[in-house]
Amino acid sequence: MPGKRVNIDDETWTALDLLGKDRMASFQELADEAFADLLKKHRRPVGLKAALRQSAGSSAEVVRLTDHAKSRGGAGRKRKR
Repeated sequence: MPGKRVNIDDETWTALDLLGKDRMASFQELADEAFADLLKKHRRPVGLKAALRQSAGSSAEVVRLTDHAKSRGGAGRKRKR
C-alpha cells in the first residue's frame, strides 16, 4: 500500500485523535472509514468487482436458487405422487 502525507490542522488532529481514543481505533482505521464513506457518497466503486457490479446495474443482483424457489411458492420441491 503506498504511503501518502496529509496536512491536518491542529484542531482537526486533536478532534481525530480524541475520536480514535474513544473508539479505540487508529488514525488509519478512521481514515479508511472516512474515505470509504466519501467514495460511497459519490458512488465511486472500489475495486474491479464493485465497478463491474455498478456498470451492470440492477442485472448484477445475485439471486440464489434456494431463495428463488422459495419466492415462487416452493416450485423447486418434489411433488408426492
